[in-house]
Order: sequence, then C-alpha cells, then structure tokens
Amino acid sequence: MSTVKLTDIEKRFGDYVAVHRMSLEMPEGGFVTLLGPSGCGKTTTLRMIAGLLDPSAGEIEIGGKRVNDVPIHKRNLGLVFQNYALFPHKTVADNIAFGLKYRGVGKSDIDRKVKDALDLVQLPHVAGRYPRELSGGQQQRIALARAIVIEPDVLLLDEPLSALDANLREDMRVELKRIQERIGVTTVFVTHDQSEALAMSDQIVVMSAGRVEQMGAPEEVYNTPASEFVARFLGASNIVDARCTQRDATSMVLETPDLGRIVIPSDRGPKVSATGPVKLVLRAEKIALSASQPVHGEVAHSATVDTVDYQGQAARYFIRLGGLQLQAINMIDTHPHAAGREVTASFRPADCTVLPA
Repeated sequence: MSTVKLTDIEKRFGDYVAVHRMSLEMPEGGFVTLLGPSGCGKTTTLRMIAGLLDPSAGEIEIGGKRVNDVPIHKRNLGLVFQNYALFPHKTVADNIAFGLKYRGVGKSDIDRKVKDALDLVQLPHVAGRYPRELSGGQQQRIALARAIVIEPDVLLLDEPLSALDANLREDMRVELKRIQERIGVTTVFVTHDQSEALAMSDQIVVMSAGRVEQMGAPEEVYNTPASEFVARFLGASNIVDARCTQRDATSMVLETPDLGRIVIPSDRGPKVSATGPVKLVLRAEKIALSASQPVHGEVAHSATVDTVDYQGQAARYFIRLGGLQLQAINMIDTHPHAAGREVTASFRPADCTVLPA
C-alpha cells in the first residue's frame, strides 16, 4: 500500500489546460473518488497517475517516491478501465495471469495467485472460460481480479461500472468496496455518478473545468458544499438569493423575499465572513411537505405542488412557494401528494448552508 501525492499537477494540450495546478494527497489504504462531469479532468488526472500521460508541470509521488519519469510498467499499479480490456482469445485464468507472467512469477505461484484472485471476486468456477462466455458483471470482476493479482501499490479504476445496468451497478459497487477493504489497497476511482461516489468513498474530490472544487469525506462534501457547483452537482439542491444582515460567533441572520427571516448556525456558512448578499442552499430532501402543522423550531410556509416525479419509495416534488420554484424529495407510504395540492413546506434552519453570492 502507498500514498499518492500530487503537487501542482498541470496538464496542457496545446493552449487547452485540462488540469489546473492540482494538489492533493490520497491516504494509504484509502478509497478516493475523482468526481465530476465529462471534461472536468478526472480521467486525465488518473492517466497521469498511471503514467499513460506525462504531466506538463508538477510532481507525482507514489509511496514517497517521485514517479514522473517512471514508465507505467514499473509503477506497480493495478488498472481497470471502462471496457475492462480483457484479451478475448485468452481464458479467464490466462487473462488474470498475464501480469504475473510478465513479472516472471513461477507457474506454481501463478496458479495459486490466480485461484486466490478468483476466490476473492467470488468466481472460482470460470477459470477455463473465455470473456465472451461471461456476463458484463463477471467480466468486470475478472478485470478487477487481473488488476489486484499482482498486489499493486495503487489500484486505479476508470469508470469501471458505467457499462453495467442499474441494478448490477448497485450490486457491484458494494462488491468492489468489499474487495478493496479486504485487500486494503490505496484506490483511486473515477466516476461522474454521485451515488457511486457517496456510497464507496473515504474521500471525494469534486472537479470542474480542470480544477478541484472541494475535497473531503462524503458527508462533509454533501452536507456542507463549498461552492454552488458542488451544491448543484452533488444531490438536488435549492439555491435561493438572500442577504446576511447579522453575524456573530454562533449564528447568522438571513433575510429572503419569500422565506422571510432565517437564523442559522454560523458554522453552516464557513466561507461567509461578513454581511451582505449570499446564497442559501437547501437540499431537496430537507424540505418536508405535509398537510399538518410543522414541528416547533422549523421554518414553514404554504406551498403548491406543481409537478410530481414518482420514484417508488420516494417522490420528487416541484413546488411553488411565493415567487420561488423549489424541489422537495420525500419518502412516501402509499400515495404522493397530488399536483395542485396545497401543502405546508417546512425545514430546519440547521439544515441550510450559506455560500458567498
């Protein structure tokens, strides 16, 4: 296991800067996700760590050693790509053994390691099959087995679940995290799927336009977004214009045209240091819709349900509250609120986050 450290990493393609002076340290044995939309630089960053791309500037260290000039085959990395890249003419066992043969490992050790890798991914019975005879989920596991059988210092995963259907993706992300925790290898995972990032990561690095917007534990990044981009990209958020009129060590007083006066804890606005215009961020699932009176201490207003997006156990509502159009996601027992219904929309001030205007 090794730490991965990036210091002022930059990647340029001509005049285009794909990654802007990125610095971060990935802890030994941790599961770190690079999360962001297409074109944000996450795969470019992973490919620089792998040695598939040379950085235009900056330093890359693995296990405390600079690897900028070390070729990919000498970095002892495990790689799993979106398309799995299995050899179609080789059996599963030969696919997994490929990296071991390249390293000159003896046949008896290869056989043992291949068997152990197949046991780890819970596919001990497919050693003699060919990739075309496997399902997508099985191919993904074999690609993972091939990556971990060499006992890599770092495991690099580039959207390995994106080719799977929704139900299988959920099963495989649980399985992948289980395997990573069992072998304890430092893992860098690239995805644009927020649910994957939240479910699997020890640390999330949210990227936009080649820059790091925020990094931290999943609950930190989700509950206290550092920018409007993070708030919008990670989860469903309502962002409302407001004005901070008072602030002290414990609380902030916000005034909004439609939500009125709201007093929130001062630590919910870590980047707001003075009074003036701000952005109020309220996650959709933090707004409760009810036909009854709200709990004491909540902010509550009458609202009208415009549209209902039924999702089975939950429903996403688009509601009209004064001049605002808001989203609310609520669990439901039987039937969701109907479109056109008048409801009470309530939330706790402590569930708000404040960002600079």
